[in-house]
Amino acid sequence: MTESVMPDRNNEGFLESAHDWTPEVATVIAEDDHIKLNEKHWEIIEFLRLFYKEHEISPPSNRLFVKSVKDALGEDKGNSIYLMQLFPGTPAKTACRIAGLPRPTNCL
Repeated sequence: MTESVMPDRNNEGFLESAHDWTPEVATVIAEDDHIKLNEKHWEIIEFLRLFYKEHEISPPSNRLFVKSVKDALGEDKGNSIYLMQLFPGTPAKTACRIAGLPRPTNCL
């Protein structure tokens, strides 16, 4: 994907419009964070996109992100260590950025 095809993003790298998201866009955003997406990443990205579709918000905090993943995908995936390994830094913020969702409201 060329830079000219990349949808508009804000100064933190979040898409201006969640409707502009595609898997290709996600791959480019992930590469900006030095993340090579695999099936484990895509499972969380798909979960987040469904969460957003259902609730019309991103998980507002890391704590709610972890709890929501745990409720949907089980204890082995719904824990901070697993999610931090996939999405270093602030997992909810990083994962939402890659998933093309708005910035979580309570994430630093």
